Amino acid sequence: MTLAFGAVTVVDSHTEGEPTRVVVTGGPDLGSGDLRARADRLVNDFDSFRSGVICEPRGSDVVVGALLCKPVDDSSAAGVIFFNDVGLLGMCGHGTIGLVTTLAHLGRIGPGHHRIETPVGTVSAELHSDGKVSVANVPSYRYQASVPVDVPGYGVLVGDIAWAGNWFFLVGEHPFSVDIANRRQLVAAATATRLALIRQQITGENSGVIDHIEFFAAPQTSRGSSRNFVLCPGASFDRSPCGTGTSAKMACLFAEGKLEPGELWVQEGILGTSFDARIASAANGRIHPVITGRAWITAESTLRFDPADPFAGGIVFP
Repeated sequence: MTLAFGAVTVVDSHTEGEPTRVVVTGGPDLGSGDLRARADRLVNDFDSFRSGVICEPRGSDVVVGALLCKPVDDSSAAGVIFFNDVGLLGMCGHGTIGLVTTLAHLGRIGPGHHRIETPVGTVSAELHSDGKVSVANVPSYRYQASVPVDVPGYGVLVGDIAWAGNWFFLVGEHPFSVDIANRRQLVAAATATRLALIRQQITGENSGVIDHIEFFAAPQTSRGSSRNFVLCPGASFDRSPCGTGTSAKMACLFAEGKLEPGELWVQEGILGTSFDARIASAANGRIHPVITGRAWITAESTLRFDPADPFAGGIVFP
């Protein structure tokens, strides 16, 4: 489609190292339906807007976009649709922390509890007086345990499949060093694992595509519980400890009887930053995870879309 957008205002932030770009004004008219319906319309009718906002030359494959939407329920602080360089994200933990920090920066909310509507359900977030944000993620659960996948060039890797707003394949036993200096090997191995899952038709529930791959290792700080590397959809890796990835990990630990509600789980990310996480409650095999972290505002800017610009819709790499 031809982009017919003028000025688009955005606020950029990073959550423990992972960037978020909140689209404040200038986005497409997606109607007033629920967030799932509006997300479908974004990807079906306005996908060039998504790629134009998030891809080069205005963005990069690392940035997660958050389109601010009017909520269905007036008691909610906001509605949001998350996306990255290759498509939509059902839920994004670090992005929700960035969104709440942005709403506070704009003077739209203050400290306290706030409801945020997403395409996969409404989440609750608390803005603390010190600037930290706690996000109560969607109910999360382990779908399958100890699933083997034959990864060409790497052999058989065994992992759990879990849902936490996105589908994850979580691998604890592997030969890789989970360190930022080893990021290229981690990206290559995680990408090969994701492709192997697709080719071997290993999916989440109801054929859900597993688009997040997570490797774990021992923590590198005395406070940490574990360290992770998360490959996001596309070719980028999460610079933060990944909110939904942390939720998925806790769901697996709970299923194994290794983590109980109320216990602290400190998830380190590849940069050494961390999220504090707890299971608020659990029922019927599903947990209600709460993730706490902090975001910092990095920029406020106006994006321009000139119809004559050959890259108005972004540079989309095959």
